[in-house]
Formats: sequence, structure tokens, C-alpha cells
Amino acid sequence: MRPAPTILHLDMDAFFAAAEQAAKPSLRGKPVVVGGIGVRGVVSTASYEARVFGVRSAMPTAQARRLCPNAAYLAPRFSLYRQVSEAVMELLHALSPLVEPLSLDEAFVDLEAGGVPARTAAVRAVGERLRRDIRSTTGLTGSVGLAGAKMLAKIASETAKPDGLVVIEPGTERELLDPMPVRTLPGVGPATAETLRRAGIHTVAETAEAGEAELVRLLGRAHGAGLYAMALGRDDRPVVAERDAKSISVEDTFEVDLTDRTRVRGEMLRLADRCVQRLRAAGRSGRTVVIKVRNYDFSTLTRSETLRGPTDDPAVIREAAVRLLETVDTTGGVRLLGVGVSGLADFTQEDLFAQLATEREAREAEGAAGAAEPAGGGRPQEPREEPPRRWHPGLDVVHEEYGAGWVQGSGVGRVTVRFETPWSAPGRVRTFAVEDPALRPGEPLPLVGGGPADAQSSEPAILPKSVSPDPGEDTGSVGEEISSR
Repeated sequence: MRPAPTILHLDMDAFFAAAEQAAKPSLRGKPVVVGGIGVRGVVSTASYEARVFGVRSAMPTAQARRLCPNAAYLAPRFSLYRQVSEAVMELLHALSPLVEPLSLDEAFVDLEAGGVPARTAAVRAVGERLRRDIRSTTGLTGSVGLAGAKMLAKIASETAKPDGLVVIEPGTERELLDPMPVRTLPGVGPATAETLRRAGIHTVAETAEAGEAELVRLLGRAHGAGLYAMALGRDDRPVVAERDAKSISVEDTFEVDLTDRTRVRGEMLRLADRCVQRLRAAGRSGRTVVIKVRNYDFSTLTRSETLRGPTDDPAVIREAAVRLLETVDTTGGVRLLGVGVSGLADFTQEDLFAQLATEREAREAEGAAGAAEPAGGGRPQEPREEPPRRWHPGLDVVHEEYGAGWVQGSGVGRVTVRFETPWSAPGRVRTFAVEDPALRPGEPLPLVGGGPADAQSSEPAILPKSVSPDPGEDTGSVGEEISSR
């Protein structure tokens, strides 16, 4: 534990939803839900306006629609979120060389390593300046927690939400923690909380009063001892600049249960290829292949196979995934499939040879196919039919006449587009045929600095608690317009 609150935790406020509100002026101050938009989709992020109605992350989208039918339900745009995240992380790295990213919108910073004086006034000034810089750079807001330990800094930032800053002075940890529910502590999930509840332990204070011996008896030595230390406010984990990934995986949820065994196998092969792409993009290889199968009744099974050595060979990973799939009964219907690789390592010489062999085989196959084609005087090949366009809600588009906009909804051969930019006023809505040649997918526009200075909105995408709209206020019809399509 540090004698000064020099560990900073930043958590962007409702990040995905706030980015969408900043990009779409017509949605500012309105309920917005980002995530899977299909019947089996899951909420990734809900704006604070949507949370008033009970919408939460990881909730099925169908349930969210029942709770808040007038919200704007948008597909995620990760290219935009990554751009904003990179800008925020650059600001954090300017404060200290020790930055520990936890996700796109969350990170720890060791201010002491950045030369910030170990005084409360100094670290508070740094935190306030960071919030201003994030606002001016991205148009979004973030909440900052400052404490002498990582656990406490994270709790402080959660307490500060939205758009606030909380400093936990060393020596006051117990005063803050004691009345909080035990679920506040890291590592306390539903199962652990239920075990503690049956023992009459509901708050952090009651956890500390139970004593280490009792917690070890209830939860086991490692978990019990660790939980007791955290209940006392003790956390000596350092800020680590590089967090090494333990596994790489991909998964898909299907709108309709898959019952055809051939289709299930094909989807598993496709997921294995996607997993290999992510593995190679990270410059890694893996030793253990894991598959995940969620059945029609929500029961979830996992199977794994450990290989002789780490690999990133797509043929090896595909074959292992299919072998594992053969051990699972999928006749009742499959709701979700996933493929992952764990036991990660850097590339080995054997992996490189396997990759080169695979690429050589692919080139040889392409050459054979080219040799089999008829000469110039032969029958011309029929042009391949392009797949139909899919206009997901929230997608960036550009129209030859009207410029940049985003998809509000589509159906029955039509697509509705609102034409506006992050620095414009709320835009007009127009409807086109889905195959309109003048309409094409676009790229995310910058959230700030892209338009005339006098057109730039000065309002943040997330309002502070003190000026947030009243839950009973009319939120307009924009979300209803989207969700009805």
C-alpha cells in the first residue's frame, strides 16, 4: 500500500454508447444501446439514458427492447472505438511510462513512475487535467479514481461515475469500503457472493469481521486469504505496463439453432480460421485448442485438446476443432459455437515451417486452378454474383448527393439513412432502395475537429450527474423510429 494516492484508474463513461452519441447528434441525450441487434444479440453497452429503464451490459437484447423499446439499437463499430481508445491511451502514456490497459476504455496508470509528486493536491490536479484533455481530444467523458492501490482506484472511479473524480486518501479506505456490498470486491462473483450470503456475510465490513480463518474455510486458502486482504483495503499489485494475453478466441451466436451436422461442422471450421487470423495478427502460436458449444437449452460444453507443441497452422487447428466437435452431441440444436487457442507462445521454427508449407500449398493450388482455365478463346466465365448489401443500424454510409450519414434501419428492400456528422446539427432522414448505387458503406468520421469550429457542439456525450436529464423527461422519437424497422 502506498502512502499517497498515486495510482490512477480511468474508466470511460458508457464508452461504446457515448461514442455513438458523439458521432450522431440526433442521439445525444437519448437512450442508446450498442450490441447484437438480432433476436439472440446481447447488450454490449447501454447509455445512461437507457440504464434508467433497467438496461444493462450482458443483458439479452430482446429483454432490453422490452424494457426500453424507444432506444436506438445499434451494431458496434469497433474501428471507431479503437481510434478513440488509441487517442485516450496516448494521453495516459504522456502521464507515465507505466500504463496497464484493461480494455479499450479502461486502464491503470502509475503516476509515481511518471514523476508526479506524491501529494494529494498534485495527483488530483493531474486527474482533472486528464479529464479535460480526454474531453477536448475525443468529445467523450471519463471517470477517474485515485488511490494508493489498484483495487481502491478502480472502486473510486466507479464511485465517480459518470464524469467525475474521486480520491481515496490513505488511511480512509475502511471508511469507504465497510458499507459497500461484498460484490464490490474483485473476484467476488455470483457464486462466491451466494456462499458468503449463506454464512451471513453481505458487506465488506462483515467480510473483514469474519476473519481470515473463516473465509479460508468457506472459500479455500487462496481465495479466502486474498478476499480477507482486500476487505481490509490491502492490495499490493503493481501497475504492469504489458498484460500478456492468456488465450485468443472467437465465437458466434446464431439467430436460429443449427441442427444440420454439416452446417455445424462448417461453422466450426470457419471459426477456427478466424481464430488463426487473430492468432497470427498477434504474432503468437498456441498449444491448446478449445471449443465451446452452447445448446438450444443454454447448456454450455467445452472441450480441449493439447497439441505436442505451439502452432498457428490453420490445418492443425481446424482438424483439432473438428475432432473435439465429434465428441459433442449437437442433434438437439446449437445456439452458439466458439473456438479458442490457449497456452500461447511466440513463433517457433516449426510453426514457421508449417506456415510456409501451408502458403506454398495454397500457391500451388491457385496455380493449378489457373492452368485449368481455358485460353483466351474459350468460353468466358460468368461474373460472380455479389452478395446482397446488409445495412446494419448504426453503419456509416456515404451518398453521392447527400454526403455522410448513418443507417437508422432497413427492411422490405428499403434502407433509412440519417444524414449528419459529429459536428453538425441533427440531420434529415431519407429512404433509399437497398441496392441504390449512389449509396455505399463509409468510414467513421472523427468525433472532434472534423467540421467548422462554430458548428462544433460543446456538449459532452455523457452529462454529469448534476445535469443529467430527468428519467421522466420525453426522450424523443429517434429511438422509436430505429427500433420499429
